[in-house]
Amino acid sequence: MFQQVAPSNSSADLPRFSASAADQPNRRDDRFGAARMKLRNAYTPSQPVFDRRMFAGRLGVLKAAIRSIEDQRLHLVIYGERGIGKTSLLHMLTSAAREARYIVVYSSCGAASNFDETFRAVAADIPLLFHSDYAPTTAEAETGTSLASLLPSRKVLPRQFGDLCTKLTGTRVLIVLDEFDRAENIEFRRDLAELIKILSDRSVRVQLVIAGVAADLAELVEHIPSVRRNILAIPVPLMSVDEIGELVANGERTSGVTVTPAARDHIVSISAGSPYIASLLCHHAALDAIDDQRLDVVPADVASALEQALSELGTRISKNTMGQVRRLVNESGTDLLSLIASASLAGGGEFDAAMLDAKAGTATKAARCKSIVGELASQQILISERDDGFGKRYAFIEDAVPSYLWFLAAQQTFREEDVAPQRVRAR
Repeated sequence: MFQQVAPSNSSADLPRFSASAADQPNRRDDRFGAARMKLRNAYTPSQPVFDRRMFAGRLGVLKAAIRSIEDQRLHLVIYGERGIGKTSLLHMLTSAAREARYIVVYSSCGAASNFDETFRAVAADIPLLFHSDYAPTTAEAETGTSLASLLPSRKVLPRQFGDLCTKLTGTRVLIVLDEFDRAENIEFRRDLAELIKILSDRSVRVQLVIAGVAADLAELVEHIPSVRRNILAIPVPLMSVDEIGELVANGERTSGVTVTPAARDHIVSISAGSPYIASLLCHHAALDAIDDQRLDVVPADVASALEQALSELGTRISKNTMGQVRRLVNESGTDLLSLIASASLAGGGEFDAAMLDAKAGTATKAARCKSIVGELASQQILISERDDGFGKRYAFIEDAVPSYLWFLAAQQTFREEDVAPQRVRAR
């Protein structure tokens, strides 16, 4: 007969959700459960910022965007690397536009996006009552018909959409095309440039905001020379130390979980100006503190958060690349590699020899960094090389690698400072 083996875990020991689907804590008197729920809205590394109270820094960038739309009637191109805060900035911009009674049409581009489909959807969001040929009392306007009803059944061309927009009165329209870098259709990009020129030449009450991942304006929008004077290009830079500090403070105010000065210094240093990294570390570190029945984040929580972030990043790197990273770390250590990663992060993905000089600090370290980069690029291992006519520029082939290397170096710093990643138990 088989002997019955008792289960190693009872049902009471299994992990459970801390709140119901109605966002209510399982126990009414659980202050840590309540703090956990608040934390979900305090730091959102996987989502853009929607709440104005949680938007940190970038006020100068937002002000420049609003002025260019309102005072100069320009179209905008907002670009920068992933995780830099472009979509959060777009949400603040569109919120301000709606507050000023603009009609805002938001569209997220995909690989198969085309002009006809995209701008039919845009026209469907613009009420016909703002068309100068239709009075508010006409049957079409009263029934809520949109501009889409006036478009031809055949493929919509830029001039046709532009002609339709010339009839708009009594309002202004902001068309936001996010993740434009994902659009692979060359014709779509060409049509968009033509539409910008048509709208600008005829002073139409419609403006476009195009956003996406790119190192520069030309990389994001092709056929740009013909419309350059009608566009304001806004690169989204890394956040300053004070702006990262503001991001942390916003989360503290919302969640009720405080970050000690020492922990804050670690977060600011590791984030290297990236709002995504700062939010990710704050989120994991605060959860660790709550798990330990504390409402204060200490350096050990940040060390634990860093381990979790490394684990998450590792899943986004291919198996072959991860093997190359481990080999390189074993051969060269994390010191020089972190300098190379820092140059990549500071350059928005691309870097050159001058940026390595600035990050290295000494000629000896700079020379060793350049040697590693040159060797890897020549073998097409981890790093690619291109010459834009002004010199050689480099980029990691997989964009998660520089963050991973940077985190590894930060983890080494924690170990040298003897900041254990395990949780600090509540007294």
